[in-house]
Amino acid sequence: MNKPLDPATLSPAVTGERWRREYAEQIGDDRASENRSGIAIKALYTNDDWNASRYDADLGYPGQEPYTRGIYATMHRGRTWTQRQLIGLGTPAEYNARLRSLIEHGATAISLIPCNSVFRGYDMDEVDAELLGTCGVVVNSADHMDTCLDGVDIARMSCAMNDPSPFTLLAFLLAVAKRRGVPFASITGTSNQSDYLSHYVANHMFFRIALPGARRILADHIDFCTRNVPRWNPMSVVGQHMQQAGATPAQAMAFTLATALQNADDCVARGMDPKTFLPRFTFFFDISVSFFEEVAKFRAARRLWPRLLRERYGVDDPKSLRFKFHAQTSGVDLTRQQPLNNIARVTVQAMAGIFGGLQSLHTDAYDEVLSCPTEFGARIAVSTQNILREEAHLTDVIDPLGGSYYVETLTGQMEDEILRNLATVQDAGGMYAAVESGLVQRLIGESARRFQAKVESGEETIVGVNAYRVDETANDRPAVQGVDDDAVRGHLAAFAAWKAARSQVAVTKALDDLARAANAPRANVFEHVVVAAEAGCTHGEICATLRRELGFGHVQAMV
Repeated sequence: MNKPLDPATLSPAVTGERWRREYAEQIGDDRASENRSGIAIKALYTNDDWNASRYDADLGYPGQEPYTRGIYATMHRGRTWTQRQLIGLGTPAEYNARLRSLIEHGATAISLIPCNSVFRGYDMDEVDAELLGTCGVVVNSADHMDTCLDGVDIARMSCAMNDPSPFTLLAFLLAVAKRRGVPFASITGTSNQSDYLSHYVANHMFFRIALPGARRILADHIDFCTRNVPRWNPMSVVGQHMQQAGATPAQAMAFTLATALQNADDCVARGMDPKTFLPRFTFFFDISVSFFEEVAKFRAARRLWPRLLRERYGVDDPKSLRFKFHAQTSGVDLTRQQPLNNIARVTVQAMAGIFGGLQSLHTDAYDEVLSCPTEFGARIAVSTQNILREEAHLTDVIDPLGGSYYVETLTGQMEDEILRNLATVQDAGGMYAAVESGLVQRLIGESARRFQAKVESGEETIVGVNAYRVDETANDRPAVQGVDDDAVRGHLAAFAAWKAARSQVAVTKALDDLARAANAPRANVFEHVVVAAEAGCTHGEICATLRRELGFGHVQAMV
Protein backbone atom coordinates (compact mmCIF):
# COMPACT_ATOMS: atom_id res chain seq x y z
CA MET A 1 0.00 0.00 0.00
CA ASN A 2 1.29 3.44 -0.90
CA LYS A 3 1.98 5.67 2.05
CA PRO A 4 -0.35 8.72 2.10
CA LEU A 5 1.35 11.95 1.07
CA ASP A 6 1.93 14.55 3.74
CA PRO A 7 0.51 17.82 2.35
CA ALA A 8 2.99 19.76 4.45
CA THR A 9 5.86 18.33 2.42
CA LEU A 10 4.39 19.41 -0.91
CA SER A 11 4.97 22.85 -2.37
CA PRO A 12 2.03 24.85 -3.75
CA ALA A 13 3.57 24.53 -7.19
CA VAL A 14 3.52 20.74 -6.93
CA THR A 15 -0.05 20.49 -5.62
CA GLY A 16 -1.24 23.09 -8.09
CA GLU A 17 0.22 21.18 -11.00
CA ARG A 18 -1.28 17.94 -9.70
CA TRP A 19 -4.71 19.57 -9.44
CA ARG A 20 -4.51 20.95 -12.98
CA ARG A 21 -3.58 17.52 -14.33
CA GLU A 22 -6.39 15.74 -12.45
CA TYR A 23 -8.89 18.42 -13.39
CA ALA A 24 -8.03 18.11 -17.07
CA GLU A 25 -8.34 14.31 -16.91
CA GLN A 26 -11.70 14.40 -15.14
CA ILE A 27 -13.36 17.32 -16.89
CA GLY A 28 -12.69 16.23 -20.45
CA ASP A 29 -13.87 18.95 -22.82
CA ASP A 30 -14.14 21.91 -20.43
CA ARG A 31 -16.90 24.39 -21.14
CA ALA A 32 -16.23 28.08 -21.54
CA SER A 33 -18.06 30.16 -18.95
CA GLU A 34 -18.72 33.85 -18.72
CA ASN A 35 -21.09 35.98 -16.68
CA ARG A 36 -23.74 38.34 -18.01
CA SER A 37 -21.22 41.18 -18.24
CA GLY A 38 -19.05 39.07 -20.55
CA ILE A 39 -16.28 38.39 -18.03
CA ALA A 40 -14.70 34.95 -18.43
CA ILE A 41 -15.09 32.80 -15.31
CA LYS A 42 -12.38 30.31 -14.41
CA ALA A 43 -12.90 26.99 -12.64
CA LEU A 44 -10.76 27.95 -9.64
CA TYR A 45 -9.32 31.11 -8.12
CA THR A 46 -6.18 31.24 -5.97
CA ASN A 47 -3.77 33.77 -4.53
CA ASP A 48 -2.33 34.03 -8.02
CA ASP A 49 -5.54 35.93 -8.83
CA TRP A 50 -5.90 37.98 -5.67
CA ASN A 51 -3.29 38.21 -2.92
CA ALA A 52 -4.08 39.23 0.65
CA SER A 53 -1.22 41.74 0.53
CA ARG A 54 -3.68 43.95 -1.37
CA TYR A 55 -6.12 43.94 1.54
CA ASP A 56 -5.67 47.58 2.58
CA ALA A 57 -5.88 48.93 -0.97
CA ASP A 58 -8.76 46.71 -2.16
CA LEU A 59 -10.84 46.10 0.97
CA GLY A 60 -9.98 47.99 4.13
CA TYR A 61 -12.65 48.08 6.84
CA PRO A 62 -16.40 48.76 6.76
CA GLY A 63 -17.19 52.45 6.95
CA GLN A 64 -13.64 53.32 5.90
CA GLU A 65 -12.23 53.96 2.47
CA PRO A 66 -12.20 52.39 -0.02
CA TYR A 67 -15.69 51.33 1.29
CA THR A 68 -15.57 47.97 -0.52
CA ARG A 69 -16.83 46.25 2.62
CA GLY A 70 -19.66 48.69 3.33
CA ILE A 71 -20.39 52.36 3.92
CA TYR A 72 -21.06 52.01 7.66
CA ALA A 73 -18.85 50.54 10.39
CA THR A 74 -21.51 48.13 11.66
CA MET A 75 -23.36 47.45 8.40
CA HIS A 76 -26.14 44.84 8.82
CA ARG A 77 -24.83 43.61 12.16
CA GLY A 78 -25.68 46.97 13.70
CA ARG A 79 -28.66 48.00 11.58
CA THR A 80 -30.22 45.71 9.04
CA TRP A 81 -31.45 46.85 5.68
CA THR A 82 -34.83 48.56 5.43
CA GLN A 83 -37.58 46.23 4.24
CA ARG A 84 -39.29 48.39 1.67
CA GLN A 85 -42.04 46.44 -0.05
CA LEU A 86 -43.62 47.95 -3.13
CA ILE A 87 -47.35 48.28 -2.65
CA GLY A 88 -49.95 49.45 -5.12
CA LEU A 89 -53.45 48.28 -5.94
CA GLY A 90 -56.87 49.77 -6.50
CA THR A 91 -58.04 52.72 -4.44
CA PRO A 92 -56.29 54.65 -1.66
CA ALA A 93 -58.43 52.86 0.96
CA GLU A 94 -57.38 49.45 -0.42
CA TYR A 95 -53.75 50.57 -0.48
CA ASN A 96 -53.97 51.66 3.14
CA ALA A 97 -55.35 48.29 4.23
CA ARG A 98 -52.55 46.44 2.39
CA LEU A 99 -49.94 48.80 3.82
CA ARG A 100 -51.06 48.24 7.40
CA SER A 101 -51.03 44.47 6.85
CA LEU A 102 -47.46 44.48 5.50
CA ILE A 103 -46.26 46.68 8.36
CA GLU A 104 -47.74 44.14 10.78
CA HIS A 105 -45.80 41.41 8.97
CA GLY A 106 -42.44 43.18 9.21
CA ALA A 107 -42.20 45.86 6.51
CA THR A 108 -40.32 48.81 8.00
CA ALA A 109 -40.82 51.45 5.31
CA ILE A 110 -43.32 52.50 2.69
CA SER A 111 -42.96 52.29 -1.06
CA LEU A 112 -45.95 53.57 -2.97
CA ILE A 113 -46.59 52.34 -6.51
CA PRO A 114 -49.17 54.44 -8.36
CA CYS A 115 -51.48 53.27 -11.11
CA ASN A 116 -50.14 53.20 -14.66
CA SER A 117 -52.45 56.12 -15.43
CA VAL A 118 -50.54 58.14 -12.83
CA PHE A 119 -47.18 57.08 -14.27
CA ARG A 120 -48.37 58.27 -17.68
CA GLY A 121 -49.30 61.67 -16.19
CA TYR A 122 -53.10 61.47 -16.26
CA ASP A 123 -55.98 61.62 -13.79
CA MET A 124 -58.40 58.74 -13.40
CA ASP A 125 -61.15 60.51 -15.34
CA GLU A 126 -58.89 60.80 -18.39
CA VAL A 127 -58.38 57.07 -19.03
CA ASP A 128 -60.50 53.94 -19.48
CA ALA A 129 -61.96 52.96 -16.14
CA GLU A 130 -61.16 49.28 -16.65
CA LEU A 131 -57.43 50.09 -16.51
CA LEU A 132 -57.56 51.85 -13.15
CA GLY A 133 -55.82 50.29 -10.18
CA THR A 134 -54.68 47.14 -11.96
CA CYS A 135 -50.96 47.84 -11.47
CA GLY A 136 -50.93 50.38 -8.68
CA VAL A 137 -52.98 52.70 -6.50
CA VAL A 138 -54.91 55.59 -8.08
CA VAL A 139 -53.54 58.71 -6.38
CA ASN A 140 -54.58 61.96 -8.02
CA SER A 141 -54.70 64.47 -5.14
CA ALA A 142 -53.44 65.34 -1.69
CA ASP A 143 -56.70 63.94 -0.27
CA HIS A 144 -55.92 60.58 -1.88
CA MET A 145 -52.44 60.60 -0.35
CA ASP A 146 -53.97 61.39 3.05
CA THR A 147 -56.14 58.28 2.76
CA CYS A 148 -53.21 56.12 1.59
CA LEU A 149 -51.25 57.10 4.70
CA ASP A 150 -54.10 57.10 7.20
CA GLY A 151 -52.85 55.87 10.57
CA VAL A 152 -49.20 56.06 9.46
CA ASP A 153 -46.79 58.28 11.37
CA ILE A 154 -45.15 60.03 8.43
CA ALA A 155 -42.74 61.80 10.78
CA ARG A 156 -41.22 58.42 11.69
CA MET A 157 -41.71 56.06 8.74
CA SER A 158 -39.61 56.46 5.63
CA CYS A 159 -41.66 56.78 2.44
CA ALA A 160 -40.42 55.97 -1.05
CA MET A 161 -42.58 57.57 -3.70
CA ASN A 162 -42.32 55.99 -7.15
CA ASP A 163 -42.79 59.44 -8.53
CA PRO A 164 -41.38 60.63 -11.89
CA SER A 165 -41.05 64.30 -12.76
CA PRO A 166 -42.77 66.64 -11.81
CA PHE A 167 -42.92 64.74 -8.48
CA THR A 168 -46.58 65.27 -7.65
CA LEU A 169 -46.64 62.39 -5.13
CA LEU A 170 -44.05 64.10 -2.94
CA ALA A 171 -45.98 67.36 -3.33
CA PHE A 172 -49.11 65.55 -2.11
CA LEU A 173 -47.14 64.03 0.79
CA LEU A 174 -45.90 67.48 1.79
CA ALA A 175 -49.46 68.81 1.62
CA VAL A 176 -50.53 66.00 3.96
CA ALA A 177 -47.64 66.82 6.31
CA LYS A 178 -48.76 70.45 6.41
CA ARG A 179 -52.33 69.39 7.27
CA ARG A 180 -51.10 67.15 10.07
CA GLY A 181 -48.69 69.73 11.47
CA VAL A 182 -45.64 67.63 10.63
CA PRO A 183 -42.59 69.77 9.82
CA PHE A 184 -41.08 69.18 6.39
CA ALA A 185 -37.75 68.65 8.17
CA SER A 186 -39.17 65.48 9.75
CA ILE A 187 -40.16 63.85 6.44
CA THR A 188 -37.80 61.07 5.33
CA GLY A 189 -37.74 58.96 2.22
CA THR A 190 -36.85 59.02 -1.45
CA SER A 191 -38.16 60.26 -4.77
CA ASN A 192 -37.72 56.77 -6.04
CA GLN A 193 -38.27 57.48 -9.74
CA SER A 194 -36.57 60.84 -10.05
CA ASP A 195 -34.15 59.68 -12.76
CA TYR A 196 -35.59 61.02 -16.00
CA LEU A 197 -32.64 59.72 -18.05
CA SER A 198 -33.30 56.09 -17.15
CA HIS A 199 -36.98 56.66 -18.00
CA TYR A 200 -36.09 58.08 -21.40
CA VAL A 201 -33.78 55.15 -22.09
CA ALA A 202 -35.80 52.24 -20.81
CA ASN A 203 -39.15 53.11 -19.22
CA HIS A 204 -41.06 55.29 -21.63
CA MET A 205 -44.33 55.13 -19.68
CA PHE A 206 -42.64 57.21 -16.95
CA PHE A 207 -41.44 59.87 -19.37
CA ARG A 208 -44.04 62.64 -19.10
CA ILE A 209 -42.17 65.81 -20.05
CA ALA A 210 -39.68 66.53 -22.84
CA LEU A 211 -36.03 65.85 -22.12
CA PRO A 212 -34.86 69.46 -21.53
CA GLY A 213 -37.85 70.22 -19.30
CA ALA A 214 -37.37 67.05 -17.27
CA ARG A 215 -33.73 67.98 -16.78
CA ARG A 216 -34.66 71.41 -15.45
CA ILE A 217 -37.42 70.12 -13.13
CA LEU A 218 -35.09 67.54 -11.56
CA ALA A 219 -32.55 70.23 -10.69
CA ASP A 220 -35.36 72.35 -9.23
CA HIS A 221 -36.57 69.35 -7.24
CA ILE A 222 -33.11 68.66 -5.80
CA ASP A 223 -32.66 72.33 -4.94
CA PHE A 224 -36.06 72.61 -3.22
CA CYS A 225 -35.62 69.45 -1.16
CA THR A 226 -32.07 70.32 -0.15
CA ARG A 227 -33.34 73.62 1.27
CA ASN A 228 -36.76 72.60 2.63
CA VAL A 229 -36.93 68.81 3.14
CA PRO A 230 -33.38 68.10 4.31
CA ARG A 231 -33.93 64.44 5.25
CA TRP A 232 -35.54 63.57 1.92
CA ASN A 233 -33.49 61.97 -0.88
CA PRO A 234 -34.57 63.85 -4.02
CA MET A 235 -32.22 61.97 -6.36
CA SER A 236 -32.54 58.23 -6.78
CA VAL A 237 -30.33 57.30 -9.71
CA VAL A 238 -31.94 54.26 -11.30
CA GLY A 239 -29.94 51.40 -12.73
CA GLN A 240 -32.88 49.03 -12.47
CA HIS A 241 -34.71 50.13 -15.61
CA MET A 242 -31.63 49.85 -17.80
CA GLN A 243 -30.66 46.42 -16.51
CA GLN A 244 -34.22 45.16 -16.89
CA ALA A 245 -34.21 46.52 -20.45
CA GLY A 246 -31.20 44.32 -21.24
CA ALA A 247 -28.08 46.11 -20.04
CA THR A 248 -25.49 43.83 -18.49
CA PRO A 249 -24.87 44.37 -14.76
CA ALA A 250 -21.60 46.17 -15.56
CA GLN A 251 -23.27 48.37 -18.18
CA ALA A 252 -26.18 49.19 -15.89
CA MET A 253 -23.78 50.25 -13.15
CA ALA A 254 -21.67 52.34 -15.53
CA PHE A 255 -24.70 54.12 -17.00
CA THR A 256 -26.07 54.72 -13.50
CA LEU A 257 -22.81 56.28 -12.31
CA ALA A 258 -22.68 58.38 -15.50
CA THR A 259 -26.24 59.59 -14.78
CA ALA A 260 -25.33 60.50 -11.21
CA LEU A 261 -22.33 62.50 -12.42
CA GLN A 262 -24.49 64.24 -15.03
CA ASN A 263 -27.05 65.26 -12.42
CA ALA A 264 -24.33 66.41 -10.05
CA ASP A 265 -22.80 68.49 -12.85
CA ASP A 266 -26.21 70.09 -13.48
CA CYS A 267 -26.56 70.97 -9.80
CA VAL A 268 -23.08 72.48 -9.70
CA ALA A 269 -23.91 74.50 -12.81
CA ARG A 270 -26.81 76.02 -10.83
CA GLY A 271 -24.36 77.12 -8.15
CA MET A 272 -25.15 74.37 -5.64
CA ASP A 273 -22.39 73.10 -3.36
CA PRO A 274 -21.73 69.34 -3.85
CA LYS A 275 -21.48 68.93 -0.06
CA THR A 276 -25.10 70.03 0.28
CA PHE A 277 -26.71 67.72 -2.28
CA LEU A 278 -24.43 64.69 -2.68
CA PRO A 279 -25.28 63.25 0.77
CA ARG A 280 -28.91 62.97 -0.41
CA PHE A 281 -28.07 61.16 -3.66
CA THR A 282 -29.14 57.52 -3.55
CA PHE A 283 -29.16 54.69 -6.07
CA PHE A 284 -31.69 52.05 -7.09
CA PHE A 285 -30.59 48.79 -8.69
CA ASP A 286 -31.83 45.56 -10.12
CA ILE A 287 -30.47 42.30 -8.65
CA SER A 288 -30.32 39.55 -11.22
CA VAL A 289 -30.01 35.87 -10.40
CA SER A 290 -26.30 35.96 -11.43
CA PHE A 291 -25.29 35.79 -7.78
CA PHE A 292 -21.54 36.48 -7.62
CA GLU A 293 -21.68 38.98 -10.46
CA GLU A 294 -24.24 41.06 -8.55
CA VAL A 295 -22.23 40.92 -5.32
CA ALA A 296 -19.13 42.07 -7.21
CA LYS A 297 -21.10 44.79 -9.04
CA PHE A 298 -22.16 46.45 -5.81
CA ARG A 299 -18.76 46.11 -4.11
CA ALA A 300 -16.97 47.55 -7.15
CA ALA A 301 -19.31 50.53 -7.42
CA ARG A 302 -19.05 51.32 -3.72
CA ARG A 303 -15.25 51.45 -4.13
CA LEU A 304 -15.44 53.45 -7.35
CA TRP A 305 -17.98 56.14 -6.41
CA PRO A 306 -15.85 58.07 -3.87
CA ARG A 307 -12.91 58.01 -6.25
CA LEU A 308 -15.01 59.56 -9.02
CA LEU A 309 -16.37 62.24 -6.69
CA ARG A 310 -12.97 63.17 -5.34
CA GLU A 311 -11.48 63.42 -8.84
CA ARG A 312 -14.40 65.40 -10.28
CA TYR A 313 -15.48 67.68 -7.44
CA GLY A 314 -12.71 67.50 -4.86
CA VAL A 315 -15.19 66.13 -2.33
CA ASP A 316 -13.79 64.73 0.93
CA ASP A 317 -16.87 64.73 3.16
CA PRO A 318 -17.60 61.09 4.18
CA LYS A 319 -21.37 61.64 3.98
CA SER A 320 -21.00 62.72 0.36
CA LEU A 321 -18.84 59.74 -0.55
CA ARG A 322 -21.24 57.08 0.72
CA PHE A 323 -22.73 54.94 -2.02
CA LYS A 324 -26.22 54.39 -0.57
CA PHE A 325 -28.49 52.12 -2.54
CA HIS A 326 -31.83 50.40 -2.57
CA ALA A 327 -32.16 47.22 -4.62
CA GLN A 328 -35.02 45.16 -5.93
CA THR A 329 -34.96 41.54 -6.96
CA SER A 330 -35.24 41.26 -10.72
CA GLY A 331 -38.72 40.92 -12.15
CA VAL A 332 -37.37 40.02 -15.60
CA ASP A 333 -35.76 36.90 -14.14
CA LEU A 334 -39.15 35.67 -12.95
CA THR A 335 -41.11 33.30 -15.18
CA ARG A 336 -44.78 32.70 -15.88
CA GLN A 337 -43.92 29.03 -16.29
CA GLN A 338 -43.74 27.15 -12.97
CA PRO A 339 -44.16 30.43 -11.06
CA LEU A 340 -43.50 28.93 -7.62
CA ASN A 341 -39.88 28.52 -8.75
CA ASN A 342 -39.73 32.31 -8.53
CA ILE A 343 -39.55 32.05 -4.73
CA ALA A 344 -36.14 30.38 -5.11
CA ARG A 345 -35.03 32.98 -7.65
CA VAL A 346 -36.06 35.86 -5.40
CA THR A 347 -34.23 34.29 -2.45
CA VAL A 348 -30.98 34.00 -4.42
CA GLN A 349 -31.32 37.55 -5.68
CA ALA A 350 -32.02 38.88 -2.19
CA MET A 351 -28.95 37.13 -0.80
CA ALA A 352 -26.81 38.69 -3.54
CA GLY A 353 -28.08 42.13 -2.58
CA ILE A 354 -27.51 41.50 1.12
CA PHE A 355 -23.98 40.22 0.58
CA GLY A 356 -23.45 43.16 -1.75
CA GLY A 357 -24.13 45.56 1.14
CA LEU A 358 -27.44 47.24 0.23
CA GLN A 359 -29.25 49.72 2.51
CA SER A 360 -32.81 48.75 1.65
CA LEU A 361 -34.41 45.86 -0.18
CA HIS A 362 -37.60 45.01 -2.02
CA THR A 363 -38.23 41.34 -2.67
CA ASP A 364 -40.61 40.62 -5.54
CA ALA A 365 -43.63 38.45 -4.97
CA TYR A 366 -43.43 35.19 -6.90
CA ASP A 367 -46.73 35.96 -8.66
CA GLU A 368 -46.00 39.52 -9.81
CA VAL A 369 -45.11 38.13 -13.23
CA LEU A 370 -48.79 37.15 -13.53
CA SER A 371 -50.52 40.19 -12.03
CA CYS A 372 -50.26 42.82 -9.33
CA PRO A 373 -48.95 40.70 -6.43
CA THR A 374 -51.59 39.04 -4.29
CA GLU A 375 -51.56 39.57 -0.54
CA PHE A 376 -50.47 35.93 -0.20
CA GLY A 377 -47.51 36.47 -2.55
CA ALA A 378 -46.56 39.74 -0.84
CA ARG A 379 -46.47 38.03 2.58
CA ILE A 380 -44.08 35.39 1.23
CA ALA A 381 -41.87 38.16 -0.19
CA VAL A 382 -41.71 39.90 3.21
CA SER A 383 -41.12 36.59 5.00
CA THR A 384 -38.23 35.80 2.65
CA GLN A 385 -36.36 38.77 4.06
CA ASN A 386 -37.31 37.85 7.63
CA ILE A 387 -36.00 34.30 7.13
CA LEU A 388 -32.72 35.47 5.61
CA ARG A 389 -32.20 37.92 8.44
CA GLU A 390 -33.45 35.93 11.44
CA GLU A 391 -33.15 32.24 10.57
CA ALA A 392 -30.19 32.22 8.17
CA HIS A 393 -28.28 34.76 10.31
CA LEU A 394 -27.01 36.65 7.27
CA THR A 395 -26.48 39.75 9.41
CA ASP A 396 -24.00 38.19 11.84
CA VAL A 397 -20.86 38.89 9.79
CA ILE A 398 -20.05 42.01 7.80
CA ASP A 399 -19.10 41.33 4.17
CA PRO A 400 -18.78 37.56 4.69
CA LEU A 401 -17.55 37.00 1.12
CA GLY A 402 -14.73 39.51 1.52
CA GLY A 403 -11.30 37.98 0.94
CA SER A 404 -12.61 35.24 -1.34
CA TYR A 405 -10.16 34.84 -4.20
CA TYR A 406 -13.06 34.65 -6.64
CA VAL A 407 -15.10 37.52 -5.23
CA GLU A 408 -12.14 39.88 -4.95
CA THR A 409 -10.90 39.03 -8.44
CA LEU A 410 -14.38 39.46 -9.87
CA THR A 411 -14.87 42.74 -8.00
CA GLY A 412 -11.75 44.09 -9.67
CA GLN A 413 -12.83 42.82 -13.08
CA MET A 414 -16.29 44.34 -12.68
CA GLU A 415 -14.69 47.64 -11.70
CA ASP A 416 -12.61 47.56 -14.90
CA GLU A 417 -15.67 46.74 -17.01
CA ILE A 418 -17.70 49.51 -15.34
CA LEU A 419 -14.93 52.01 -16.01
CA ARG A 420 -14.69 50.92 -19.65
CA ASN A 421 -18.40 51.53 -20.20
CA LEU A 422 -18.28 54.78 -18.22
CA ALA A 423 -15.48 56.04 -20.47
CA THR A 424 -17.63 55.30 -23.54
CA VAL A 425 -20.37 57.56 -22.16
CA GLN A 426 -17.98 60.32 -21.10
CA ASP A 427 -16.31 60.28 -24.54
CA ALA A 428 -19.77 60.88 -26.02
CA GLY A 429 -20.14 64.08 -23.99
CA GLY A 430 -21.67 62.72 -20.79
CA MET A 431 -24.87 60.83 -20.06
CA TYR A 432 -27.33 63.47 -21.29
CA ALA A 433 -25.63 63.72 -24.68
CA ALA A 434 -25.17 59.93 -24.90
CA VAL A 435 -28.87 59.38 -24.24
CA GLU A 436 -29.97 62.21 -26.53
CA SER A 437 -27.95 60.68 -29.38
CA GLY A 438 -29.27 57.17 -28.74
CA LEU A 439 -25.87 55.67 -27.92
CA VAL A 440 -26.90 54.23 -24.56
CA GLN A 441 -30.10 52.78 -25.99
CA ARG A 442 -28.19 51.05 -28.80
CA LEU A 443 -25.67 49.52 -26.41
CA ILE A 444 -28.46 48.19 -24.18
CA GLY A 445 -30.32 46.81 -27.19
CA GLU A 446 -27.24 44.95 -28.38
CA SER A 447 -26.75 43.38 -24.94
CA ALA A 448 -30.40 42.38 -24.75
CA ARG A 449 -30.20 40.66 -28.13
CA ARG A 450 -27.04 38.77 -27.13
CA PHE A 451 -28.63 37.46 -23.94
CA GLN A 452 -31.86 36.47 -25.69
CA ALA A 453 -29.87 34.58 -28.33
CA LYS A 454 -28.20 32.59 -25.54
CA VAL A 455 -31.59 31.74 -24.05
CA GLU A 456 -32.98 30.65 -27.40
CA SER A 457 -29.92 28.50 -28.15
CA GLY A 458 -30.03 26.90 -24.71
CA GLU A 459 -26.60 28.26 -23.77
CA GLU A 460 -28.32 30.17 -20.95
CA THR A 461 -30.65 27.91 -18.96
CA ILE A 462 -33.99 29.22 -17.71
CA VAL A 463 -35.65 26.50 -15.65
CA GLY A 464 -39.17 25.83 -16.87
CA VAL A 465 -38.68 27.91 -20.02
CA ASN A 466 -35.98 26.25 -22.12
CA ALA A 467 -35.14 23.37 -19.77
CA TYR A 468 -36.88 21.17 -17.18
CA ARG A 469 -40.27 22.01 -18.65
CA VAL A 470 -43.49 20.42 -17.50
CA ASP A 471 -47.02 20.43 -18.84
CA GLU A 472 -49.01 22.92 -16.80
CA THR A 473 -52.72 23.39 -16.42
CA ALA A 474 -54.72 26.34 -15.15
CA ASN A 475 -54.82 24.65 -11.74
CA ASP A 476 -51.02 24.85 -11.54
CA ARG A 477 -51.15 28.65 -11.67
CA PRO A 478 -51.88 30.76 -8.58
CA ALA A 479 -54.94 32.98 -8.54
CA VAL A 480 -54.23 36.47 -9.81
CA GLN A 481 -55.05 39.67 -8.00
CA GLY A 482 -58.16 41.43 -9.23
CA VAL A 483 -59.49 44.93 -8.76
CA ASP A 484 -62.77 45.67 -6.99
CA ASP A 485 -64.75 47.29 -9.81
CA ASP A 486 -67.32 48.74 -7.41
CA ALA A 487 -64.57 50.36 -5.37
CA VAL A 488 -63.05 51.90 -8.49
CA ARG A 489 -66.44 53.24 -9.62
CA GLY A 490 -66.98 54.73 -6.18
CA HIS A 491 -63.50 56.28 -6.31
CA LEU A 492 -64.31 57.88 -9.68
CA ALA A 493 -67.63 59.26 -8.42
CA ALA A 494 -66.04 60.71 -5.29
CA PHE A 495 -63.27 62.28 -7.39
CA ALA A 496 -65.81 63.98 -9.66
CA ALA A 497 -67.72 65.34 -6.66
CA TRP A 498 -64.54 66.59 -5.01
CA LYS A 499 -63.39 68.38 -8.16
CA ALA A 500 -66.75 70.11 -8.48
CA ALA A 501 -66.69 71.28 -4.85
CA ARG A 502 -63.11 72.61 -4.64
CA SER A 503 -62.17 76.24 -5.15
CA GLN A 504 -61.75 76.73 -8.89
CA VAL A 505 -60.30 80.17 -8.26
CA ALA A 506 -57.48 78.71 -6.15
CA VAL A 507 -56.85 75.91 -8.67
CA THR A 508 -56.74 78.28 -11.65
CA LYS A 509 -54.37 80.67 -9.88
CA ALA A 510 -52.01 77.87 -8.83
CA LEU A 511 -51.87 76.40 -12.35
CA ASP A 512 -51.33 79.84 -13.91
CA ASP A 513 -48.49 80.49 -11.46
CA LEU A 514 -47.01 77.08 -12.31
CA ALA A 515 -47.13 77.89 -16.05
CA ARG A 516 -45.39 81.21 -15.45
CA ALA A 517 -42.72 79.52 -13.36
CA ALA A 518 -42.05 77.03 -16.17
CA ASN A 519 -41.28 79.96 -18.46
CA ALA A 520 -39.16 81.86 -15.93
CA PRO A 521 -35.64 80.36 -15.91
CA ARG A 522 -34.90 81.54 -12.38
CA ALA A 523 -38.13 80.23 -10.85
CA ASN A 524 -38.21 76.88 -9.06
CA VAL A 525 -40.83 74.78 -10.84
CA PHE A 526 -41.13 72.16 -8.11
CA GLU A 527 -41.85 74.81 -5.50
CA HIS A 528 -44.90 75.76 -7.55
CA VAL A 529 -45.88 72.07 -7.90
CA VAL A 530 -46.02 71.91 -4.09
CA VAL A 531 -48.15 75.06 -3.91
CA ALA A 532 -50.47 73.64 -6.58
CA ALA A 533 -50.90 70.39 -4.62
CA GLU A 534 -51.82 72.36 -1.49
CA ALA A 535 -54.33 74.42 -3.52
CA GLY A 536 -56.22 71.29 -4.60
CA CYS A 537 -54.77 70.81 -8.08
CA THR A 538 -54.73 67.26 -9.36
CA HIS A 539 -51.87 65.18 -10.66
CA GLY A 540 -53.19 65.30 -14.21
CA GLU A 541 -53.70 69.06 -14.13
CA ILE A 542 -50.15 69.68 -12.93
CA CYS A 543 -48.66 67.33 -15.54
CA ALA A 544 -50.81 68.79 -18.33
CA THR A 545 -49.74 72.33 -17.46
CA LEU A 546 -46.06 71.46 -17.55
CA ARG A 547 -46.43 69.40 -20.72
CA ARG A 548 -48.02 72.41 -22.40
CA GLU A 549 -45.23 74.74 -21.32
CA LEU A 550 -42.18 72.43 -21.49
CA GLY A 551 -43.14 69.88 -24.12
CA PHE A 552 -44.55 66.36 -24.13
CA GLY A 553 -42.23 63.48 -23.26
CA HIS A 554 -42.13 61.73 -26.60
CA VAL A 555 -39.29 59.25 -26.94
CA GLN A 556 -37.79 58.77 -30.37
CA ALA A 557 -37.45 55.20 -31.58
CA MET A 558 -33.84 54.15 -31.87
CA VAL A 559 -32.84 51.91 -34.80
